[in-house]
Amino acid sequence: QVQLVESGGGLVQPGGSLRLSCAASGVVFSRRAMGWYRQAPGNQREMVARIDTDGSTTYADSVKGRFTISRDNSKSTVYLQMNSLKPEDTAVYYCNVERTMYLRDYWGKGTLVTVYS
Repeated sequence: QVQLVESGGGLVQPGGSLRLSCAASGVVFSRRAMGWYRQAPGNQREMVARIDTDGSTTYADSVKGRFTISRDNSKSTVYLQMNSLKPEDTAVYYCNVERTMYLRDYWGKGTLVTVYS
């Protein structure tokens, strides 16, 4: 059974930082690309960042230069370091195990990030 457990969300003022973690189990973590998505009220879920099995990364334009995705295969954990947070970063952040040609994707339950002034 696949489980994704996100943590690290919370309340932060603009300009602050948070670090999200997602611990995965039930998948061969090192062989799966991982991603962070977010969904703000009234908006569609959007990709924030993804990291491939070789460590290559992709970011949404809105977070480039402020967010950093990383992974620790020894801990089956993916991280999202969020710096210089803005009110528009407020959303529920979801961890994702990307689908492959033969395997389905998986989603965590989400962790709420609120940036308030």
